[in-house]
Amino acid sequence: MEAKLRRSQLVTTWGPGAFLDLPEDAVIISGLDEWPRAKMEEIDEPRLRAKITQILGYHSPKLYAPPIAQDGEHWQNVPFVRGFRFPEWLVVREDAALKGSPPVPESRPSPRARRLVRIQQLSKGRFEGRAVIPTRFVVACPKGHVSDLDWHRFVHKGDTDCNRQIWLDEQGTSGEIGDTIVKCECGVDRSLFEATHHKEGVLGHCRGERPWLGAYSRETCTEMGRLLIRTASNAYFAQTLSALSLPDRGSELEERVRSILQIIGNATSPEQVQGLRIVDQVREALDPYTNEEVIGALQSVRGGGAVDRPVKLVELDAILSEPEGYEDDVPVDPNFHARRLPDHVWRHGSHTDKVASVVQLHRLRIVTALLGFTRFEAEIPDIYGEFEADVKRASLAKEANWFPAVEVRGEGLFLQISPQAISEWESRPAVQERLKALQHGHELWLQRRQRQGDHPGAAYVMLHTLSHLLMQSVSMYAGYPASSIVERVYVDDQRKRYGILLYTATNDAEGTLGGLVAQAKHVSRRLEEALRSAALCSNDPVCAQHLPDQHFEDRWLHGASCHGCTLTSETSCEMRNDHLDRGLVVPILGADPSAAFFDLVT
Repeated sequence: MEAKLRRSQLVTTWGPGAFLDLPEDAVIISGLDEWPRAKMEEIDEPRLRAKITQILGYHSPKLYAPPIAQDGEHWQNVPFVRGFRFPEWLVVREDAALKGSPPVPESRPSPRARRLVRIQQLSKGRFEGRAVIPTRFVVACPKGHVSDLDWHRFVHKGDTDCNRQIWLDEQGTSGEIGDTIVKCECGVDRSLFEATHHKEGVLGHCRGERPWLGAYSRETCTEMGRLLIRTASNAYFAQTLSALSLPDRGSELEERVRSILQIIGNATSPEQVQGLRIVDQVREALDPYTNEEVIGALQSVRGGGAVDRPVKLVELDAILSEPEGYEDDVPVDPNFHARRLPDHVWRHGSHTDKVASVVQLHRLRIVTALLGFTRFEAEIPDIYGEFEADVKRASLAKEANWFPAVEVRGEGLFLQISPQAISEWESRPAVQERLKALQHGHELWLQRRQRQGDHPGAAYVMLHTLSHLLMQSVSMYAGYPASSIVERVYVDDQRKRYGILLYTATNDAEGTLGGLVAQAKHVSRRLEEALRSAALCSNDPVCAQHLPDQHFEDRWLHGASCHGCTLTSETSCEMRNDHLDRGLVVPILGADPSAAFFDLVT
């Protein structure tokens, strides 16, 4: 049996270790050892490969796009990604008996009860002539391990020699776990709801099984086993790392910087570089480049290369260094072409004074690689778009030396936010008070999950929320649904650089429609619409008065934010819809208006 998946789905939704339901069966996607790499296309993105080496420690890892079937290709020649049958326990469809099949046993506890059987008990895919469906309950842990639930041990509350028939008796109509009773023909029964008490060790320790890597692949694990519903949204969280393909402009500039390093080596800001340009040797060497580019090259030279710098900061250097232009040049590089829009084209309205510049990205290439995955809880990259080396993740292969990746091409719109405006806004007492509440919620979130980490800060939360609002506003005019627009939020507190990139990309075409780039000319209108819509949520005053530390809601990472105002598709958000607060962007009901970055009073 086969299923057709898009390349991007094999990197994000159904990568190695993910569960996939087929019409008559269920599988777990195999590890990379079983993928037909010989028939896969290699993707070249040196910066991303270097980052993977830095994070995971692999030597010279390669990136390959998942296999694809060619038009008209015979099915026997199509390169398949294998899936292993999982789980091995199945539920018998007692109401789907074939003609002449044996009747349901008299030991059936109730008319709604169904038998649990193993794959080994089937004959031609059926049990006693009846259809079967894979059980939706398995045991897993946050590190990605997964195994079948030991039903006999669970219902008998410990090790047992009993091997009689197990029944699932669904007493309600909702399918909730609390309405499901596990019963053994020996007479014992137990509510499946008790299996959710993983902290009490009801399911025992995780067995460390990795069925996507083979039947006998397991490793030591100290986590407690947790009940997992295979089809639930928390069954698989892909850890992906993405990067924009940037022009290789650094090599020449870095050589020039090295030639005058004795003169400019101590410069730490664009202003200092500008002051040094009075020296003839410096002026001649740096003439084609901006002060920001020179600072970036200096940091690269000091640190040994751009790979030591965060992914996003290198991208920010490239975007902000692009020259001014307005639809009057032809893209030379198909992977990256951007121009800063002249101020007189877009700077209109009362709120654009908070925007430093607008950049049109006519050509973009984004490469995304899958590094690993978790279950139950997602591991989110930091504000610089990277994972820590010690972040937990399940392995994609027994010995991985390559990673699945996809490349997409599209267009984008970048807004650079005024650093002076952010500095003034961050110093306000109302902002500091609101930030303390957000930090308190973040600390509670960390305690609840026994994790450590820093809060991203007021500037990031404000820019992230503004990005969501702009995404919704721009999508109404750009010709793309909001779910196809993706964000990248840039925060560089050290060099006081802040920005928002909204881009769209597609696997199926070179470039896109141009609708997103065209909205750069109308930024003032889109910004005005976004801010006006954010001032009042359909769920106010409940949304506006939400506090991050409200225990009964368990929304520790949200301020004034909900599905009625700022939350968007998780495919669009780089933080899975966390760290959002309208109160830091615009004045809202019941909040101190001085905490807002934008003032709506006209």
